[in-house]
Amino acid sequence: MSPSAYGLTGRTAFVTGAASGIGRAGAVLLARAGMNLHPANPHLADRDEPGLEETAAPIAREGGTVHPRPLDVTDCRVLAVAVGAAGTPHVRAAAAGICTSTVLETREEDLGRVLAVNFKGVLHACQEAARSMISSGTRGPIVTMPRARWTPRVPACSATASPSRPPSSPPRRSRSRRARTASGSTRSPGWIRAPLTDRHEPAAQERAEAAMVRHAPLRRVGEPEDIAHAVRTLACDASSFTTGQIPRPNGGVAMPW
Repeated sequence: MSPSAYGLTGRTAFVTGAASGIGRAGAVLLARAGMNLHPANPHLADRDEPGLEETAAPIAREGGTVHPRPLDVTDCRVLAVAVGAAGTPHVRAAAAGICTSTVLETREEDLGRVLAVNFKGVLHACQEAARSMISSGTRGPIVTMPRARWTPRVPACSATASPSRPPSSPPRRSRSRRARTASGSTRSPGWIRAPLTDRHEPAAQERAEAAMVRHAPLRRVGEPEDIAHAVRTLACDASSFTTGQIPRPNGGVAMPW
């Protein structure tokens, strides 16, 4: 395989949840991967407009082309317009996700919002990207990132989990339409240091991370960049024979053998 199979130069990525955390790290890394020769064209989508501008700033400074698109991923019509305006994406990464409260404190309205963002938002955004790819005959990965609570051995999805069906459904569609439209789902049951896991108090954060480190073979918690590199790998042609898979960059806290 040629080294060019690892290149992303000139391709388009549509990334939701790009205002912070894993989404931001993934968007910046995808842009920098293309900027080695020519700038890539990431299209960022998130409701947090100031956060999006912070993500876009270093990309623009380094000569990349970036189109921030503040939007609510729960609005199907807005999503359809945003994906259409981005053109046909070569890479679709869904990183938008929220966690509102603990299980015992979760209210009906909280649960509705979590499901709308973490399930419906991911599903609808992937649908729009897949339709665009299929209609244009574009081959490219759709990468979702289901959240999962940490467990010693087996990943267990919490109320913040994104759907598990999109990674397995697109391969059947790709065979029938002769277009590879999904490459996998990056899952992180290990602890990732990001806004979603922020305890908002240094001592509480230290206690939470210490508990995770004790059970991690690599003896550390994860950073958004750790997940971004997994997304970067799935995004390139070198992963063209990978689809419907769930890579687990989690430091070893979950090994589902």
